Amino acid sequence: MRTPPVQPAPLHRVLPEHPAMIPAQPLPDFRSPDFLRTHVRDTMAFYLPRAIDPSGGLFHFFRDNGEVYDRHTRHLVSSTRFVVTCAMAQRLDPNDLHRSALQQAFDFLQVHHDPATGGYAWLLDWREGRKTVLDATHHAYGLAFVLLAHAHAHMAGLSGAHAGIAQTFDLLEQRFWEPQHGLYADEATAGWQLQPYRGQNANMHLCEALLAAFDATGETRYLDRAALLAEHITVRQATLSGGLVWEHHHADWSVDWDYNKDDRSNIFRPWGFQPGHLAEWAKLLLLLHQRRPQAGLVQRAQHFFDTAMKTSWDAGHGGLFYGFAPDGSVCDSDKYFWVQAESIAAAARLASVTGEARYWADYDRLWTYAWQHFVDHQHGAWWRILRADNTKISDQKSPAGKVDYHTMGACYDVLDTLGQGARRMLVPA
Repeated sequence: MRTPPVQPAPLHRVLPEHPAMIPAQPLPDFRSPDFLRTHVRDTMAFYLPRAIDPSGGLFHFFRDNGEVYDRHTRHLVSSTRFVVTCAMAQRLDPNDLHRSALQQAFDFLQVHHDPATGGYAWLLDWREGRKTVLDATHHAYGLAFVLLAHAHAHMAGLSGAHAGIAQTFDLLEQRFWEPQHGLYADEATAGWQLQPYRGQNANMHLCEALLAAFDATGETRYLDRAALLAEHITVRQATLSGGLVWEHHHADWSVDWDYNKDDRSNIFRPWGFQPGHLAEWAKLLLLLHQRRPQAGLVQRAQHFFDTAMKTSWDAGHGGLFYGFAPDGSVCDSDKYFWVQAESIAAAARLASVTGEARYWADYDRLWTYAWQHFVDHQHGAWWRILRADNTKISDQKSPAGKVDYHTMGACYDVLDTLGQGARRMLVPA
């Protein structure tokens, strides 16, 4: 998968400063539902209304102060994640802005959609209502977010979203599901010819999307499939790689230890064990346990999370490193926003399920680090990536792929853990 091209464009208007100038000190109560709700609103305020493109969809590229630096490139991952973030914002805090942004984001999925193939374009150029497909490759990872978007839009009460849940599942079944392996293939050409690469990341996000589809519809086939993916990735495949989840595999699902070993530029297929994905799997295993209790899921979640914290926590500067090699050494010392956010969500769920105080200690430690280093207390939202010493790499806060879906999602997860029902209780009757 190639990273979307960056095409700087001048700012068309003066943007207002972010309304919430939150000081980094003193530290708030990170376990407070009021804090979590406020942080979601403050983060969302970075994107809305400035992200809304009057010609359709939402902009995908933002500098630190909210300036749009590419007005035309549209990536399927951002397009779908905006549906998710707007849907969850509408459920948490219903208002006209959230609902109109949700509708516009959801409608733009049809711009990505190709009725002739049934698929969704990975990358588009969009200029005043006219699209040019830049990359028509089909990705199971992309369809995972199409499924997630429809599920969340339906739970937010958006008319027309329900049908897309089954339609997307059926498309995945037809084009990517491999029953002999019990997992989804990863990539196909524009003509639907499967490529040999197999990856855990697409299957992980499909597990997430299937759980949301179950929540949205109550249909157990989605929960059954989510549980199957979790079993095959976190048990069967993990057994092949020393008990942890390796990212890359061959067409027969044997481990590919060398894929992208010398390429740190691929944001969707990084080399090495990923602490963020171990935490994300821990969270998903606990979401499965919440819906279909099974003791082994909790133990597996603990193993993944504990390993991520032990192997990748930076004792000198704080925060979790991005990746570690099979020998346990750090192979990518950068700090990514989503790794910290997913670990926050996993720590809270582990604390709730196990009753072990050490997980709340991890939660507070992660939040304290993120609050002091990742949260932009002037303009809102989180920085995307920092160096090992927590210095910034660029002023591109939110390029395509990042819409703070992970950070706001972590807050919703913790609210759900605290019994506030941000994920499921606010579904319209």
